[in-house]
Amino acid sequence: MTELETLKKWINESDNIVFFGGAGVSTESGIPDFRSTDGLYHQKYAYPPETILSHTFFRSKTEEFYKFYRDKMLYLDAEPNEAHKKLAKWEAEGKLKAVITQNIDGLHQKAGSKNVLELHGSVLRNYCEGCGEFYSVEAVKNSEGVPRCTCGGIIKPDVVLYEEGLDNKTLSAAMHAIQEADVLIIGGTSLAVYPAAGLIDYYRGNKLVLVNKTPTPKDNMADLILQGSIGEIFGRL
Repeated sequence: MTELETLKKWINESDNIVFFGGAGVSTESGIPDFRSTDGLYHQKYAYPPETILSHTFFRSKTEEFYKFYRDKMLYLDAEPNEAHKKLAKWEAEGKLKAVITQNIDGLHQKAGSKNVLELHGSVLRNYCEGCGEFYSVEAVKNSEGVPRCTCGGIIKPDVVLYEEGLDNKTLSAAMHAIQEADVLIIGGTSLAVYPAAGLIDYYRGNKLVLVNKTPTPKDNMADLILQGSIGEIFGRL
């Protein structure tokens, strides 16, 4: 039996699948990741992206932060790919219990997924730091300089910047979903970013599946490994 056939069998037999995904799920929808050769880390800016996307930089150079953010973090025309669509289908069929994602683009919801745990927040939500008023991503995209609320407060995207902690409620929901999962599929992530990468350690089952283009540090823990494009692999399931 091939890896793909084994995975098909596991999916057919399970009604408690959890998916944990990273940047590789979004790159196939045309959203660049940070670490690949053509990712943001290899492009030239006055500051490294990791610095720009930090809490300190947001506080001290807010206008500069927003220049980069509007230019490089908002891909509002991106559409869900086969991986997003298949996950939404499994959830609708009652097979998939949760999608845990490190991505901030909202593509899982756009594909129809309902129970999405966004570890790093979402560009689609923005709040005034003064009064808490909600602002759409379009309001931020179309603003100039530092976006401000009608009350005068600075509007901040609901994304977890470097130096900021993950939301505890989201994190514990993700831990619980992974602990309870029958099949855990991890896709499109190098499993290099902590604390998110540490979530895999909460899995107690024996159907741990890794789908990625390159090897990961956790390959030795996997029960099944499929190397290649996640959209293409999911399209064949």
